[in-house]
Amino acid sequence: MELKHEFKNAWEVERENNKLDDITSYSKGYMNFLDSGKTERTSCREVVKIAKENGYISIEEVMEKGSVGAGDKIYAVNKDKAVALFIMGKNSLEKGMKVVGGHLDAPRIDLKPNPLYQEANLGFFKTHYYGGIKKYQWTATPLAIHGVVILTDGKKVDICIGEDETDPVFCITDLLVHLSGDQMQKKLADGITGEGLNILIGHMPLEGEDKEAIEQNILKILNDKYGMVEEDFLSAEIEIIPAGRARDLGFDRSMVLAYGHDDRVCCYGAVKAIIETKDPEYCAVALCVDKEEVGSQGNTGMHSKFFENTVAELIALEGNYCELKVRRAMANTKVLSADVSAGYDPNFPEAYEKRNSAYMGHGVVLGKYTGSRGKGGCNDANAEFMAEIRRTFNNAGVVWQTAELGKVDQGGGGTIAYILANYGAEVIDCGVGVLNMHAPYEIVSKVDIYEMYKGYKSFFNLN
Repeated sequence: MELKHEFKNAWEVERENNKLDDITSYSKGYMNFLDSGKTERTSCREVVKIAKENGYISIEEVMEKGSVGAGDKIYAVNKDKAVALFIMGKNSLEKGMKVVGGHLDAPRIDLKPNPLYQEANLGFFKTHYYGGIKKYQWTATPLAIHGVVILTDGKKVDICIGEDETDPVFCITDLLVHLSGDQMQKKLADGITGEGLNILIGHMPLEGEDKEAIEQNILKILNDKYGMVEEDFLSAEIEIIPAGRARDLGFDRSMVLAYGHDDRVCCYGAVKAIIETKDPEYCAVALCVDKEEVGSQGNTGMHSKFFENTVAELIALEGNYCELKVRRAMANTKVLSADVSAGYDPNFPEAYEKRNSAYMGHGVVLGKYTGSRGKGGCNDANAEFMAEIRRTFNNAGVVWQTAELGKVDQGGGGTIAYILANYGAEVIDCGVGVLNMHAPYEIVSKVDIYEMYKGYKSFFNLN
């Protein structure tokens, strides 16, 4: 018995296990998922697509059938922004579920309801940023426009400009260094203001127009392509995100550079794991919600009743429904709150406590608690559940580590863990370390995301 403990290097473990090709294959699948699902809506659709390809049917179809049984594979969608996949277990739902829950939304920039204007022979969109970002990071980089518009006649139109190689891209300008003497004296947080995040979208006036001719030209282009007029911006959800595909990072291609790792990396792992789960003892659930980056509010966030209501519907389909069964199902549930942690960055050692940080290459991360300053807003997993997950991962050969989100009093963050814990469920945070978190391009280790997927799969099969 070893008295001392050291976390393992996952690359060394998986090289010995001859799993490097599996890591590469898993990473390619994940990168394709990122490229196809760059917003919460398109990510949700990708999850549904994967589910359908693997035999899942919608909860509406199950309700028409009128019953559920062990092994049934079901998906439920919440307003095109959140989705839950279920494999019914051998035990009834009243006995509890095994849930891996993450979020599909990511920090970004949204258009304001009345976004279009022109000034100094340039056309712009006004914006309002979404989630916690460093605003200066979003300037002088290629951006794409994604979203949905509901036209005056009620038609829904999807928008995607900037991802195809032949598409134009967009940009938030920054002040040239030659004239930035005053700007450089400001605090980093004040160098670019929220109201300064205006998207440069055009420059050419519409032929024959004298008044607001650049705006008119942009509107004509949008009308020709999407059939929309300026008023349609009022019934639109349009997001500004980094343009381009996920890329291998490093000479050795050991990492992935992409937008949206937080938290699509965990959602993909949950979906991949549940797709490969068969005949679980307890109902297995991959839960992918929206709005975590802004507090999990709204009717698509974790605070909504979507998950609870779906569980209630499934209990009704099991037969002999009562409200008490729903409460028991939620309270008896065990949850991996699938969200990322801060990867230790040696360029900024002052922000981390080395003995309790997530190191790239040391596998999936268990976070007993998140929150900030005195564990404010945290879940704080019980020792018994922490020990259970630890044994599960060890027995399955999963390389894992534990971590906090930086030094005490340095800052902090939260996940959906405490919301599910409010039902009485056992919950622990479980994800991977990320460098550049909340930046336009984030970084994960390929071996870490593979260990995370292995960990989620072993959890689903936990008796």
